[in-house]
Amino acid sequence: MGSPKPGGGTDGRRVLLAAPRGFCAGVERAVTTVEEALELYGAPIYVRRQIVHNKHVVHALERQGVIFVDEIESIPEGSIVIISAHGVAPSVHQEVARSQLGAIDATCPLVTKVHNEARRYISDDYDVLLIGEEGHDEVLGTLGQAPERIHLVNESDDVVDMGVRDESKVVWLSQTTLSVDETAKTVARLKRIFPLLESPPSDDICYAAQNRQAAVKQMAPECDLLIVVGSKNSHNSSRLVSVALEYGAGSAYLVDGAMEMDEDWLRGAGTVGVTSGASAPEFLVDGLLEWLAERCYDEIEVVRTATESQKFALPRELGRARDELLNFARMDGDETQRGLPPSIEV
Repeated sequence: MGSPKPGGGTDGRRVLLAAPRGFCAGVERAVTTVEEALELYGAPIYVRRQIVHNKHVVHALERQGVIFVDEIESIPEGSIVIISAHGVAPSVHQEVARSQLGAIDATCPLVTKVHNEARRYISDDYDVLLIGEEGHDEVLGTLGQAPERIHLVNESDDVVDMGVRDESKVVWLSQTTLSVDETAKTVARLKRIFPLLESPPSDDICYAAQNRQAAVKQMAPECDLLIVVGSKNSHNSSRLVSVALEYGAGSAYLVDGAMEMDEDWLRGAGTVGVTSGASAPEFLVDGLLEWLAERCYDEIEVVRTATESQKFALPRELGRARDELLNFARMDGDETQRGLPPSIEV
């Protein structure tokens, strides 16, 4: 539907539309990686776990010939597999190599940063306290960097004994999609237990998660209702609901799109806030705005708290594969011919 423009509201009804919202650079990179792989190799392309946590993105890619699997052992030998944006433990990369699969690593560079930090601290003989959600794909990947030396701290945990060997050599790291405020509270609690606890050289929480939370914090006090577009398994999306309620929204809900809206939520609501998680495509927001406009919420005010320009280069494996495909076609004397170039290096 394009860029929203203010219009005449009815009975004071209006929409506050968060900016920035939606896809972050890491999600954009991951989805583009899968699309490029499909173009290079054709279907099927395999992806370990969901490429990003959004069911609309996953279903759209499935329709194009992507097969999502829980474990590497489900993938036929010689296939192309893509590692999701959430990253994996080294053991998964090793399993990929043993299975003789062509691997493309779409791990978000900000998650890779946390992995590198963890390994660096472990090499300096630290114990790492990882703040995150138990069972989340990103957390599993980070824990797997050194399971015996990285200790998971859920934000609601009462930390008593983390099995730390030396309390003078402890550092905290975090999942990239957490609430900024809740993480700060958890760190403060940890420092009461471990007074010498060190912090990473830079914040682990993703810039996009912080920006989306900041917009919601600014909007929430004015919102009778705030809607977050995103899937239920998207941690950063569910966090936006919590932030909205904490900062004064009358009510807040997470929906996958307009089809999940309940008209009862609009009772008595003059101002409705709208945002979307970092893995939610913009067309879902457009659909929600149309749904609201049909119910006389047609005055839209954009609340901008940041401007994002971050871009991430695509995985190097894709560049090598494109070069190999071009050379393969040239050697065959027909640059338009499709075919599998030599296997991607694992």
